[in-house]
Amino acid sequence: MSFENIDLQWFAAEDEGRTEEASEIRIDKARKEGRVAKSQELNGALVMFFGVLALILLAPWMLTKFIEIYIFFFSRCTSGNAMNAANAVVFFNYFAKLVLPVAFTGVIVGIIGNIIQNGGFIFSTKPLEPNFSKVLPHISEYLKKTVFSREGLFNVLKSIFKVAVIVWIAFVLIRRKMGELLFIIHQNGNVLAAVGKIASIAATLLVIASVIFIAVGFFDYFVIQRPSFLENLKMTKQEVKEEYKEMEGDPEVKNKLKEAQRALLRSNVPKAVRESDVVITNPTHFAVALKYDVDIPGGAPMVNAKGEDLMAQRIKQLARENDVPIVENRPLARGLYAEVDVGDIIPEAYFNAISVIYAQLNKFSKL
Repeated sequence: MSFENIDLQWFAAEDEGRTEEASEIRIDKARKEGRVAKSQELNGALVMFFGVLALILLAPWMLTKFIEIYIFFFSRCTSGNAMNAANAVVFFNYFAKLVLPVAFTGVIVGIIGNIIQNGGFIFSTKPLEPNFSKVLPHISEYLKKTVFSREGLFNVLKSIFKVAVIVWIAFVLIRRKMGELLFIIHQNGNVLAAVGKIASIAATLLVIASVIFIAVGFFDYFVIQRPSFLENLKMTKQEVKEEYKEMEGDPEVKNKLKEAQRALLRSNVPKAVRESDVVITNPTHFAVALKYDVDIPGGAPMVNAKGEDLMAQRIKQLARENDVPIVENRPLARGLYAEVDVGDIIPEAYFNAISVIYAQLNKFSKL
């Protein structure tokens, strides 16, 4: 296989016909299936950073426990009964005390890191379902994702960078502290002081490296993983049309769209009242603004704005300022306010009463 003949453009979503940005429905569906933009690099860096902090904070206590282990087992190593069950229980007890705090910190940080990247907790069995298409080798797909892609190139550069960073930091730190370390060993002969100095160098190295790795993780998430995730979710024009048709037939989506329209109308009451034909009032408690669009065949007036008490007074004030007729009709105003939402067409039961009002206003003769 000659790499010279490979056109890297065929790896783009556009060349597969997927030219449209992913819709919220598609993104939400992927999320329910457990597919989200996530950087394992960032998770690993966070676990490393907080694990190192836990080690640093627990270091004095852990050193005390190591000394206790040393004394306990060396004082019994020459006895004929060294390999007994009691010694094993003591060993595992010390082992749990030393390991579990750091391990627990890593687990908690790993879980929190995933929840933050996922935008909340996700429970899905989809990733656990068997998919035999993943078992079969797809050389082109593998090369696409691991070699001939922005993510693959970044992974290679990232690995080289991480190794280079650790080697460089270790070299600089050890060179700077080597004189102090040799002085402690040769002049003082204090083993604990030498161990403390080595531990200090190692802790500094790990903290600096983990901070750099966190920066790399953020870059990986925002520049590589998230754009790549959205690129993979891109849709064809046909998929957009089919999704729109499904949305039109989905009652829940219809209700959401209608509620969004109502919220938009409610948020712009002055404009809605200004464009209305008439305001029906209670007269003090309720006010309902109606608008009839003559361009809609067989249509009927719809509620353009409505309000109660202070809002009703505000609607009437706006109507007076914009020369919109105000008609007092207590039962009609109360009924429309209670039964019709903003943006909805009035029910047929109110046609006659409203026809009379519109006829008086010379808007039209009948509905």
